[in-house]
Amino acid sequence: MTCCSHIFTRKGSSSSATRLKGVDIDISELQNVNIYTYKELRNATDGFSPANKIGQGGFGSVYKGKLRNGSLVAIKVLSAESRQGIREFLTEIKVIASIEHENLVKLYGCCVEDNHRILVYGYLENNSLAQTLLGSGHSSVQFSWHVRRNICIGVTKGLAFLHEEVLPHIIHRDIKASNVLLDKELQPKISDFGLAKLIPPNLTHISTRVAGTAGYLAPEYAIRNQVTRKSDVYSFGVLLLEIVSGRPNTNRRLPVEEQYLLTRAWDLYESGELETLMDAFLVGDFNVEEAVRFCKIGLLCTQDAPQLRPSMSSVLNMLLGEKDVNEENMTKPGLIFEFVEAKDEGKQKGKAEVENTSFLAGSRNQDESSSSGTVTSYATMTFTEIYDRSN
Repeated sequence: MTCCSHIFTRKGSSSSATRLKGVDIDISELQNVNIYTYKELRNATDGFSPANKIGQGGFGSVYKGKLRNGSLVAIKVLSAESRQGIREFLTEIKVIASIEHENLVKLYGCCVEDNHRILVYGYLENNSLAQTLLGSGHSSVQFSWHVRRNICIGVTKGLAFLHEEVLPHIIHRDIKASNVLLDKELQPKISDFGLAKLIPPNLTHISTRVAGTAGYLAPEYAIRNQVTRKSDVYSFGVLLLEIVSGRPNTNRRLPVEEQYLLTRAWDLYESGELETLMDAFLVGDFNVEEAVRFCKIGLLCTQDAPQLRPSMSSVLNMLLGEKDVNEENMTKPGLIFEFVEAKDEGKQKGKAEVENTSFLAGSRNQDESSSSGTVTSYATMTFTEIYDRSN
């Protein structure tokens, strides 16, 4: 299946062009996209009522709405002040409008009226994994092992589709718990394609400004600004461990040695105690052996060297038990984590320095595009240099 080649022809009505903060958008070029008026979407949300607000992020707010035909939708209103908002808006339309998969969100249309830029998606009843599984608020969703297993497999299928079936291939760049939405049957849908990049099959990587979410960023991407499909694989590995353990990748309320999920998982793997990583709410009859295998797959996906990480189709085969998990030469995860406390006594840092400093831990970083040699990196960096999509 191909996408992004002459993908814009318009559905709907309105003038042929509009202007958003100095950027011309010719909506006559939009393909497979309904064009809604601002008034129509305002009415659908009762004037963008706070009572209908179901999400808030760095790029605006999401509202539940009901269209005139009775369809329930999620209406994503991008903030006029958000950095790169227009570019992200267009990218999201271009990437998702012409492709369809059961594990990707469905784009209904958009609004590009005056300075408003709004995306309209199908409404998903059970919100995101970040809120229902990892959030601190109350959720009525029961995340049994069967449900978690299906979510992991569904996200894998969606990513494998983007990475290997769509041409040009699509790198999502922001795989995380808040971008996995759940429908009423708890089937997962990958969302938020604003940071997505298209990569032709003949290229190994794309050099681009680092953008993503701290905790999910692959080290080689954060350090060298080179993004590959293996960068998504790394993010997915973190997500996989979160789903099995029921905890976010970073939790500073825990003892220091347990605050970072990847380091905790690796320590337990080395000591042969991965089963203790399982979510305490996974009580009763569940497949511990399968859950441990999922954790090992997560560790395979987060290895420091990108070329050692499996493809998403291989991940799918391993999750389904159709391919063995080869852990014989598995290496330690590549880690970028915030330096919260000095490791040695007497080396305490000032609060501001601690909050803005990150540390790269890992012995080797060799990008897929490297022709020879191995780059050894022990570096510090600041997350203020990363376009953070943590919300």
